[in-house]
Amino acid sequence: MWPERLGLLSLSARTQPRTSHNNMRETGLPRALLLLLHATLLSAERSRDSSGFQHSAALDAGGRYALKWSFDETSITFEVEAATRGYMGLGFSPNGAMASADLVIGGVANGIPYLHDYYADSSRVVHKDPVQNYRLLYGRENHTHTVLGFSRDLETCDPNDRAITGSTMRVIWALHSEDVGPSGPVYHGINRGRKSLRFLNPGTSRNVPAGIATMDLRNNNVPVPDKDTTYWCQMYKMPDVQQKHHIIRIEPLIQKGHENLVHHILLYQCDSSLNESELDLGHNCFHPNMPDSFTTCETVIFAWAIGGEGFTYPPHVGMSIGTDIDPVYVLMEMHFDNPALQTDVVDSSGLRLFYTPKLRTYDAGVIETGVWVSLYHMLPPGMEDFITEGHCTQECLQESLESEMPSGVSVFAALLHAHLAGRAIRTRHFRQQVELPPMALDDQFDFNFQEFQPLSPERQILPGDSLITECVYNTKGRNNMTWGGLSTRNEMCLSYLLYYPRVNLARCESLPEIRGQLKFIGVKQIQSPLTTWPFMIKSPKRYSNLSFTEAMDKFRWTKKRGKAFNEVVLNLPMNVRCSKIGQEEWMIQGMIVSPPKPKAMEPPAVAVCMNGSEAQLHSIVPYILIITGLLLLLHIHLQL
Repeated sequence: MWPERLGLLSLSARTQPRTSHNNMRETGLPRALLLLLHATLLSAERSRDSSGFQHSAALDAGGRYALKWSFDETSITFEVEAATRGYMGLGFSPNGAMASADLVIGGVANGIPYLHDYYADSSRVVHKDPVQNYRLLYGRENHTHTVLGFSRDLETCDPNDRAITGSTMRVIWALHSEDVGPSGPVYHGINRGRKSLRFLNPGTSRNVPAGIATMDLRNNNVPVPDKDTTYWCQMYKMPDVQQKHHIIRIEPLIQKGHENLVHHILLYQCDSSLNESELDLGHNCFHPNMPDSFTTCETVIFAWAIGGEGFTYPPHVGMSIGTDIDPVYVLMEMHFDNPALQTDVVDSSGLRLFYTPKLRTYDAGVIETGVWVSLYHMLPPGMEDFITEGHCTQECLQESLESEMPSGVSVFAALLHAHLAGRAIRTRHFRQQVELPPMALDDQFDFNFQEFQPLSPERQILPGDSLITECVYNTKGRNNMTWGGLSTRNEMCLSYLLYYPRVNLARCESLPEIRGQLKFIGVKQIQSPLTTWPFMIKSPKRYSNLSFTEAMDKFRWTKKRGKAFNEVVLNLPMNVRCSKIGQEEWMIQGMIVSPPKPKAMEPPAVAVCMNGSEAQLHSIVPYILIITGLLLLLHIHLQL
């Protein structure tokens, strides 16, 4: 299959000494030793064969650079295939750029594979790493492509390497027609790219049974306005099935070239008694003139965001359609992000639903948790790590689950959602005010890469549990407040939880009380009655007749004041949102409660790294053991 120059790190049949039992001593090496070495290395090579890799991704749209990987509890193995006969590089970056990146560069030169561990400093100068933590497994090339297999520990404890975790990794790649020379790799020029991936939690399989029915929900040549943010809504009727079916996969249909234009898509369940004359009518969402039927679409049943590749439900769960309580009409809300104010753009993006009459055990539901989207969610400028918390309160989960499912529900996937200032998100889980391990987290959140994370194992939520969606933001470089809102220049802090069995709970959120936030900047009185939005300030004089948003912007923010404001907000009473499917609410909705005080916090992470000399010794221990074993076999042979 490959008319290649081989450089495999194993003994091939062509290179084995031709020896027999009778002339073993004449070769100087015992046949048993040769067979052991051959079997060990060949087995290692075969175990890394491409058929054994669990995950894969194309790192560029042109198919020039493909990556496969598998992992266990302590290490990860990669196979890279690139359209070059020179070197190829793979890197892990803090922000998608070259500076401070962890790099590995290799190829096949004169039939011999090579691989070197490098790193880039803050000035993007590339250096060879004094500690080589990448292990070359095999390499080969043909007339057009090069393939390399290699592995490394997830945590190398090398300050020049980046730990591989379950969070988002910014992967960078490059290739060149020349191999690495004595002076190092030649600059790659435009042959480079980047892509965000989660190596240890890479999403769901795209496989669905052959012949399964599909339905597309698509825009029909929608003109995208030449403005920063547009939310476009359109109603559709779900597949007209005569009996219960399960949707088992939903994937995006993003028009080619619009990958950065379509930021996210939400699918809402609407009132089942709507007039079908309003189907296929599109309109700006949240607009005073939008059809009245749009206001009945309150319950999120699916969410997709930029960078995601669709979601396949696990084998025991599906989204139910065809029964009396299932969605008949749905509203697709699409967020167009157009900061360049492009003109004459027409879009036909959407979603594809895969559904089957072969039912799963459970019906899936979605709970939206986090910070209620509002101007009361506010971030001061100039902050590197401002924290907000959205509470799914003990009171909401007690009331709803005790009534609907006293044995609790099981969460099998989570989508963490924020906008441009978001840096890290996690969904914290509490039981009897004791913190459990995070339900979902991403310490390297990437605005351009948001998709459902499968949870393994699944996580159970019981009546009386509570959740906190915690978001960390960076507002350095911004001169004014950042407000909660719909634009990508506004912010959100949400986690969408896919769970089973379905119960009558759609949103479980909170919002910090506004008066305490205004008190921090010295507001004493607001105008009453409230006749405008945002409402107006009455006193003190310096804020008189300003809206509360203008007053917050007028306040002279410093880093010290921002930190103090953050502490105040995290301890303010909060307004609870606890809503049912549709427009009904649980009794706790609208109540003011204080944020909980956990009895115990999650234990600190156990340090796994050693100092430099210990790490170097640890890295060579496996080789010492192999060599010792081979020498022992040789000694035994010579004694015979």
